[in-house]
Amino acid sequence: MKKWVFAGIGIIIVIMASFSIVYFKAVNPLDSAEEKALAAVKKKIKLTEIQDVQIYNGTETYYVVKGKDQKNQQVIAWVSEKKGDVVVRKAKDGVTQQQAVDKLLQEENPKEIISVKLGMIKKRQCWEIYYLSHNNLINYYYVDFETGDWLRKIENM
Repeated sequence: MKKWVFAGIGIIIVIMASFSIVYFKAVNPLDSAEEKALAAVKKKIKLTEIQDVQIYNGTETYYVVKGKDQKNQQVIAWVSEKKGDVVVRKAKDGVTQQQAVDKLLQEENPKEIISVKLGMIKKRQCWEIYYLSHNNLINYYYVDFETGDWLRKIENM
């Protein structure tokens, strides 16, 4: 009887170890791509603090890095995963997340805003707002980062 208990525990440990290995192998490419993006940003601008790194998947994948430069100013960098191009903007030179949401609320009446993140559409930095309409359909609303103008909508998915 004891042999069955020990065998069962051994099998559970092997299964848990296998899942852990698979998980870490799956996450590893994302970590190395993020490190590559951070290295590209550091070549372009000296950052004293990295506050956040997000991934944006549009027609092209971008890593968006938020941080502070040597003058302690908020900066945002968009790094193209494909080409490695880096675009850096001071946060104060663009619209804030709240201003982008306010632009959406002027034109639409969302049931729920799911997420708001920075992205890139055709070489233009933007805010992507992902929200649900009152009939529970998925919608995307894009606001130009520099001007605060509407760029495009994807509705009723």
